[in-house]
Amino acid sequence: MPTGEIRDQGDDPVSRFVERFASQLVEAGMPRMPARIFAALLASDSGALTSAELGERLRISPAAVSGAVRYLTQQHMVTREREPGSRRDLFRVHSNQWYEALANRDSVLKHWEDALREGVASLGDTTPAGRRLAETLAFFEFMQGELNGMMERWRARRAELFGR
Repeated sequence: MPTGEIRDQGDDPVSRFVERFASQLVEAGMPRMPARIFAALLASDSGALTSAELGERLRISPAAVSGAVRYLTQQHMVTREREPGSRRDLFRVHSNQWYEALANRDSVLKHWEDALREGVASLGDTTPAGRRLAETLAFFEFMQGELNGMMERWRARRAELFGR
């Protein structure tokens, strides 16, 4: 069976969740292997697993784990830690992983806005292309403001719900 393919998970509810949630993440655009690893970390009691544990749970190679966790760390969805007294890496998903992932998108939006501003300045805001770029820039600026406000509301809601 190819790596990453969904398997019959029988009566194991954790494995069924991992594969179902990973499929949803894949449909949203995440690569399959990072999606499976992220879902496995979310579903683990500790929120942290070693490379060997991930490989065993998901029946994937060390190389597949390595590539997937590199992607997830670049996206700020997991962190790499060292197990105390060990050389083994521990990959952890934090309770604020969605905040971190959105905060990372925040910096991407800023870069896109900068590039769009340059494009509008270069093409002129009276040309059809310049107007299109200006509208796209306005959309991203709007999204940026909405994300900032939404994240503030989330922090207050999270504190209310979870005391953090």
